[in-house]
Amino acid sequence: MLQQIGDGLKGHKWLTYAVFGALTLIFAAWGAYGIANLSFGASNYVAKVNGHTIPFDEVRRAWQRQEQDWSQRFGGDIPSGTRTLLQDQLLESYIRTTLMTDRAHDLGYRVTQDQLAHAVQMEPAFQLDGKYNADVARARLAQAGISEEAYEADLRGSLEASQMENGMRVSQFVTPAEMARLAQLLDQQRQLRWATLPLDPYEKAATVTDAAVQAYYDAHKSSYMTPETVDLHYAQITLDQVAAGITVSDSDLHAYYDKNKTRYTTNEQRHAHHILIAVSAKRSDAEALKRAQEIYAKLKAGADFETLAKQDSDDAGSAAQGGDLGFIERASFDNDKPFGDALFGMKAGDISPPVKDDFGYHIIRLDAIAPAKGKTFEEARADIETQLKHDQAGDKFGDLQEKIQSTLDSGTSDLDAVARQFGLTVGDIPAFARGAGGGGFGAAKEMQDAVFSDTVLNQHRIGGPVLVGDSKLVLVRATDHKLPAPKPLADVRDSIVAVLRKQEGIKAAEAAADAAVKKLEGGADFDAVAKELGVKSDPARFVGRDDPSVPADIRTAAFKAPKPVAGRPVFQAVPQPGGNVLLLGVLSVRIEAPTADSAQQVAQAASQLASQYGADDGEDYLTAVRKAAKVQKNLALFDQ
Repeated sequence: MLQQIGDGLKGHKWLTYAVFGALTLIFAAWGAYGIANLSFGASNYVAKVNGHTIPFDEVRRAWQRQEQDWSQRFGGDIPSGTRTLLQDQLLESYIRTTLMTDRAHDLGYRVTQDQLAHAVQMEPAFQLDGKYNADVARARLAQAGISEEAYEADLRGSLEASQMENGMRVSQFVTPAEMARLAQLLDQQRQLRWATLPLDPYEKAATVTDAAVQAYYDAHKSSYMTPETVDLHYAQITLDQVAAGITVSDSDLHAYYDKNKTRYTTNEQRHAHHILIAVSAKRSDAEALKRAQEIYAKLKAGADFETLAKQDSDDAGSAAQGGDLGFIERASFDNDKPFGDALFGMKAGDISPPVKDDFGYHIIRLDAIAPAKGKTFEEARADIETQLKHDQAGDKFGDLQEKIQSTLDSGTSDLDAVARQFGLTVGDIPAFARGAGGGGFGAAKEMQDAVFSDTVLNQHRIGGPVLVGDSKLVLVRATDHKLPAPKPLADVRDSIVAVLRKQEGIKAAEAAADAAVKKLEGGADFDAVAKELGVKSDPARFVGRDDPSVPADIRTAAFKAPKPVAGRPVFQAVPQPGGNVLLLGVLSVRIEAPTADSAQQVAQAASQLASQYGADDGEDYLTAVRKAAKVQKNLALFDQ
């Protein structure tokens, strides 16, 4: 099904130090049904869930990604208590995923090989230019260090859990009384008056004293600190530099080509759309066939295929895309012979009559055929040479790292001498900052950890070798270490004055709006009050919830406001983002006569509400399962 994805990539010593690629994000989200049943020693489990073990390796990789993100947000080290909380939250997500996956499997939810194959082909990480590519899939799995079997188990468990969750969602409904209430709410219109008090004139009129500036500075010194910095001297070598020094013989190139010809050959692929009319408990085989024949007749009469697919197809994975399946190889249909036989027996532009398989009836349109093709040795030569250089450079890179480490362990402290010995390029970055970094390294966590380590800052030794990204080996030496210190008041005075002036301006604008509300509640004319404030206001008008002629923030405030009672308008001063203040009046309420569009909106809202009910049921169910589960956590592993 994955066309021997388990081949993997050539291993390198240096790769063991690299952070795995983006694909591991996918597997972290999928959970670990297949993995959770494996047996690991007590020292290597991060949690046990109802007797199943969640190994630490996958959770550790997910935490490494999160840790880097949170470190950047905190501008350095994550506070100890926050770190523990974040680690526990991450672990809880794995526990809950495992519980749902196990529960779905126990309840009998199953995924067929065809459904699994389709999910694989729709995975963006396995696609090249929007199309499934077996070589890309093979490389991504190997890069993530995940076998085909573990990948399939994870994906199958995720799909089974989704079946159960979707079942909860579709089982909910909205009562007639709720439908009527929805209709009233969606068809409601409110008669409004409004005016906006801009912040700018109030801000300009605000005065800020020296005493206020000093007091603000004293209370917020931590916001005006210089960053912790060092003057950084570094030496580096890249994988490309190593590769550039490698020569590959013609015999090696030919041998690699002969051994890997299949990598330079693509099988015939066909681009297709389809519409599935499923056979289910709610639709018999005869009913599904009749419906498929009706759709086929519409297509033969000139109806748009994509439109009908979006309206009628029961394939949730492709309906929203108009039934688009992308380019597919014949091997993808080894477990769905009727579909494969039909598709690969068609000519481009053909639309098939209904084709029966285990899912129901398919109407297939063949859009294009990409014939099998292969590269000659000369066509593939440049790619092969790059690959072999890359492979050999990877081995040399790992050996170089070990040799540099051995040299540093001998006690040398001369970075330039080490650079000359191993052909490294040297450079300097003045004021390399904790959290922000600098130079071509940005805020890379590996560099942050090395530069601001005890070894470099306090022991004054060479830091590294550090693998940055997965292709750059770096040594560092720090001088002129400067700890954070408050910036002089003179340097930050202008920014403090701007903050205080804005704060005073907002207070003044809100006070003016509050005074205007009191006048309006006392019977004052809205136009007269607006004129007194120096702002303009449109005449009263009825506004619906989705009226595009009224700014969304005004509509939101208007429909959050209380309804007028006994004919008494409601007036409010509503602070707006940025400091402006909305002076709002809700004068009256009416229910608009239903229309075809509003009826459709009510139906959509009811569907969304029912879906939300189902989602809430699913969350409640998961909470109950979690509460009843027997869970042991081993958070101490995060500190090892």
